[in-house]
Amino acid sequence: MNYSGIDLHSNNSVVTVIDEADRVKAEKRLPNDLTKILAFLAPWQTELAGVVVESTFNWYWLVDGLQEAGFKVHLANTTAIKKYDGLKHSGDETDARYLAHLLRLGILPTGTILPPQQRAVRDLARKRMQLVRSRTSHILAVENITARQFGKRITSSQVIRLDEEKIKQMHLPNDIALAVRENVAVITTLCEQIKLVEKCLHEKVAPDPDHRLLMTAPGIGQTLATVILLEVGTIERFASAGTFASYARCVDSQHMSNGKKKGEGNTKDGNPYLSWAFIEAANFVLRYCAEAKRFYERKKVKTNTILARKALAHKLARACLHMLKEHKLFDMTRCFA
Repeated sequence: MNYSGIDLHSNNSVVTVIDEADRVKAEKRLPNDLTKILAFLAPWQTELAGVVVESTFNWYWLVDGLQEAGFKVHLANTTAIKKYDGLKHSGDETDARYLAHLLRLGILPTGTILPPQQRAVRDLARKRMQLVRSRTSHILAVENITARQFGKRITSSQVIRLDEEKIKQMHLPNDIALAVRENVAVITTLCEQIKLVEKCLHEKVAPDPDHRLLMTAPGIGQTLATVILLEVGTIERFASAGTFASYARCVDSQHMSNGKKKGEGNTKDGNPYLSWAFIEAANFVLRYCAEAKRFYERKKVKTNTILARKALAHKLARACLHMLKEHKLFDMTRCFA
């Protein structure tokens, strides 16, 4: 049996094939051309146990192409892979061999490969978040201008409602007024685009019963339910609530020895979008849910506001996993007992 590893870059890839003894059977640097990569692997296809591809920013085309060609593909979780620090030399070839080596040993940390259509909708939700962040930066820019000119800020809702007439009424110097107009023009455009994206997302996820199920949890509205549903993918891939909470970055990362903290693990391991969604849900639930508020206050006394809010997000994450697995509505007593 043979094993293949591909060290993927922006414009080329190193493809290697090793055997059961880690001997290199074939290896070559190829341009990021699916036809050439498939042709290189074709003689080995029947003997390959699998092909490992790094989870880099540009893996979609390669993984989809290999799967369509009949290869068994594994997506390597690069944040969970650590090579031996004492190596004197490493390069693209050794990286590709190491991926194949981990597959051979059965200890390769892998990520989930979602179907292309599901992945496209998830990426659209991530695009919405990017647009919202961009809009926020322009809103803050206008708020800062007003703070510098008048000694106090206008609110974000007031910024969004600004038009040419209202800008004139502010009696700003010409250059400053032009800067505000430019920010407002971008904000207006972004608001229109965000609405278009949200409409498309709603049409795609609203029919899903799990989307309506998530919205029964306090603090989780249409937007957060959409993000959680799309980022979770298949709920069956999470063996336990603790695993899911860890994936959502709702648990501590620390190394302990003899009852003492010796350091921290990889704090960035997990899904940043799920982490954002549950922190946002925690912020909302504190405003409207008395049970959540009491839980937060108890935690805050023992720790601090940041950890207490994180603990509340952890509670909501665990609750969402049970809701999706059991197909049950949110249970306040079960969550905050």
